[in-house]
Order: sequence, then structure tokens, then C-alpha cells
Amino acid sequence: MSNATLTPQRASLRGATLPKWFAWAVAAGSAALGYGISAAAGLQSDIQWALIAALLFVIGSYGISAKIEGSRQAKDRTATSLVWVAFLMAVIPLASLIWETVKRGVKVLDGYFLSHSMGVVADTEPGGGIYHAILGTLEQVGLATLISVPIGVLTAIYLVEYGRGKLAKAVTFFVDVMTGIPSIVAGLFILSLWILILGMGYSGFAGSMALSILMIPVVVRSTEEMLKLVPNELREASLALGVPKWRTILKVVLPTSIGGITTGVMLAIARITGETAPVLLLVWVTNFINANPFSDPQASLPMYIYLQYANSGGSGAAYDRAWAAALTLIAFIMILNLVARGIARWKAPKTGR
Repeated sequence: MSNATLTPQRASLRGATLPKWFAWAVAAGSAALGYGISAAAGLQSDIQWALIAALLFVIGSYGISAKIEGSRQAKDRTATSLVWVAFLMAVIPLASLIWETVKRGVKVLDGYFLSHSMGVVADTEPGGGIYHAILGTLEQVGLATLISVPIGVLTAIYLVEYGRGKLAKAVTFFVDVMTGIPSIVAGLFILSLWILILGMGYSGFAGSMALSILMIPVVVRSTEEMLKLVPNELREASLALGVPKWRTILKVVLPTSIGGITTGVMLAIARITGETAPVLLLVWVTNFINANPFSDPQASLPMYIYLQYANSGGSGAAYDRAWAAALTLIAFIMILNLVARGIARWKAPKTGR
């Protein structure tokens, strides 16, 4: 009798469901309580307050849910809470960075700034622009792309379509090693080979070779994964019709995976655009326009940002130019990522309803 009486009570207690606004209410309460604890403890950092609020949010979500909904649902809510906390911890610093860059960079970012070089303008004087740095970055990244894409795509084709045995394993191993090479090591390698041993001077092309070392493993890995996604049935159907293997790869495999390959290439370009160490070692810097990447030092956006900030003392015209150049670089990389996503969607297989 007692068991029959307690079972409905337990079912009604554990079967209750919290409203949809429960998470928002707990978040608001955790934020208020975290701010109060932070103020009472004399903590000055917003990061400390945010971490306290996040901890209270996770604990509060689990405690209240376990009391009303049961431990199983409480664990689910805890996992969801941890996901949201991790998401906010990743997004808030990024949003703060973008906001700070936009707020400071728009002061001098205009048509004049984008179409003029520093020329004879001193770092402490107003005026000048980043045209020479934009030109240098485009040429250096463009040359690195011309070097890296054929090598990376052909290497991936070999690994997927032909690679067997020890040679393929060795190539895969070295590609994995190259993926983790620091940019300064790539710059030192080209510096030793191209400038010290062969006696070539500083140039944009030297920087492009170092950037290509960083870009090749990204292209190989992304292309390899895209080629593996092509169904083997397509290859077998083409080969069954008597089409040679090389022609099957050229006419069937590559067109099928071209969207993913292009996306990987664009992301690899975005990866190397902001590199500073190889440019510092191999390209050096100039305040004048140098449209020839094969001779003499050449400007680039990463080095321009570094030098302007280093010579600004934390304020002044050079400080504003550094933020404006940083905003331009972020916009350039963001455009590349958006183009990559657009190409991926455009080339994605269309499924009929």
C-alpha cells in the first residue's frame, strides 16, 4: 500500500519539466550573483566575474534540474550548459577583438589610406597609407599560392589514387611533420638556402617560398580528404568504360571534389596571409611601392602593422595606421573565408526533394 502511494508521488516529482526560460533565468541569476561575489571580494577583472558566473550557471542548472526533473535530465542540462559556456568563452574574446579593431581602425581607414603609400611620410606624422603593403601582400601570397597549389594537389592525388607501400607512408609522415612546422623555421630554411647559400637578396619571392612551405601541407591534407569522399563507384564506372586512370582522375574525380579542394586552398591562403616571421626574415620592409616581388625588399600588411605600432609609442598617427591596417587584414581574411564558404555551397551536390 505504501509503495503504491509513494510511486505516483515520485513519478509526479521526477516527471516535472522546467519551462523553456529556465536556462535564461539561471543565466541571469548567475550573472547577478557572480557580479555580487566579485564586487564583495574586490575583484577588478571582468574575466574573473565572468568565470564565477559561468561556474554558478553550470552548478545552478544541475542542482535545480536534479531536484525537479531528476538526475538524468540534470546531466543533460549540465552538458548543454558546458557547451554554451565553452561557446561563449570562444566567441566573446573574438567579438571583443573585432569590435576593438573596428572602433580604432575606422579613424583613418578611407580611400586615401588605401591608395597611398608611406613614401616620405614619417611614422610620427599624419597621412600616408597602406597601398604598398597591400600590393606586397597580394603578390607574396599569390606567388605562394602558385607554388603550393600544384604541388599540394598533385601530392594528394598521388596519396589517394596511386600511393601504396613505404613511399606513400613516408610522404604522409612528412606532410604531418610539415603541418606543425613553426613559421620561423620555414623562414630560417629559406634564409639559409636562398639568401646565405645561393646569395640571393631580400625579396617578396623569398618570402613566398617560405609561405608556400606553410601552405603545402594544408593543401595536401584538405585535398586528400576531399578526394577520399568521391565514391569509388564513379571511378569504377569510368574505368569500366575503358577510360584511362589519369583521364578518370582529371574528368571525374577532380570535378566532383573541386568545391572542397577550392575551399581548402582558400583557407590555406587565409592561414598564411597574416604570417610575420618569414616576411621579417626574408622580405624585410620598405615605405615605398615595390611592384617587383623578385627584387629588393617589399612591404606587407603584417610587417606594416608591427612597425607602425612599434614606432608609435602606443599613441599618435602611427598607432591609428596600425589599427587601420589590422582592420584591413582582418577584412581580407574574412572575405577569403566567406568566398570559400560560398564556393563550397555552390559546388555542393544538389539533392532533390
